[in-house]
Amino acid sequence: MKFTQRTRGMIKAIAVVLSLALPTVIAASYADARVGGGSSSGSRGSRTFSAPPSTTTAPKAAQPMNRTMTQPGSPSAPAATGGGFFNRPGMGMLGGLAAGFLGAGLLGMLFGGGLFSGLGGFASILGLILQIGLIILVVRLAMKWWQRRNAPAYASTGAGPAPAQNPQANYRSAMGFGLGSNAPPLEIKPEDYEAFERLLGEVQAAWSEEDVSKLERLSTPEMVSYFARDLADNKARNAVNKVTGVKLLQGDLAEAWREGDADYATVALRFSLVDKTFDRNNGQMIAGSDQPTEATEVWTFVRNRGGNWELSAIQQTN
Repeated sequence: MKFTQRTRGMIKAIAVVLSLALPTVIAASYADARVGGGSSSGSRGSRTFSAPPSTTTAPKAAQPMNRTMTQPGSPSAPAATGGGFFNRPGMGMLGGLAAGFLGAGLLGMLFGGGLFSGLGGFASILGLILQIGLIILVVRLAMKWWQRRNAPAYASTGAGPAPAQNPQANYRSAMGFGLGSNAPPLEIKPEDYEAFERLLGEVQAAWSEEDVSKLERLSTPEMVSYFARDLADNKARNAVNKVTGVKLLQGDLAEAWREGDADYATVALRFSLVDKTFDRNNGQMIAGSDQPTEATEVWTFVRNRGGNWELSAIQQTN
């Protein structure tokens, strides 16, 4: 009877661990080999830790930054921490709590003894993994709730229609950009939208060519550092990602603002592309297809007064 109970416990633990590990396996797939790595990276100035308003192109909220060099500007923002496994990009407060549990031996107390008192068998090891997974799941849910609660809403909540004489309210360019109901404090002109679409294609092309020097001319130093790291990861896997046929399908301005001498514009982009990954040694395609796929991302651009726009951040949509 005791053996049967242990066997059932092992099966339940394995099922839970696999369900928790599945998203990680998917995130590490070659589908994330494209520019940006399928994560949310970069900086949006003082609004880095605030979600940009939703738009017609991206009605769902943009994901918070997994990688950013911007220091938190408020007590509610996630704190910057040092290195180590539990402080990898994207772990944040979650890593600190997990490390704290391990360091204090609280996980061992959950098993009724010391930290390693319950590791006498395989089932106990699975039980330890299960406890860690449950703690991580609870903390992630708490973090998401806290971020939604403290994210300021930039969308207009006032009643009444927007003035019809606003020249930007119904703007449509040949590139497919539109503007929602959020009237930006910084005027974005047709030539700015043209620059955004051009950067969309040029960044993708430079990424496919693994041309870091060209990426430096198109992006901020912070974004270049992430691109260089992702390209190095692809090389370590003997993979090369090629993106072709990039075409903007729809775009909306989420918000535009000014900070000192810097102008910022956050734009939702829905575009099609042919995304393929090849083996670097033999040239065989290992992921992707010849058929175009669609992606929706939120890109933020920045420029110094009188300068050119540069890519400052890429955020995935939920």
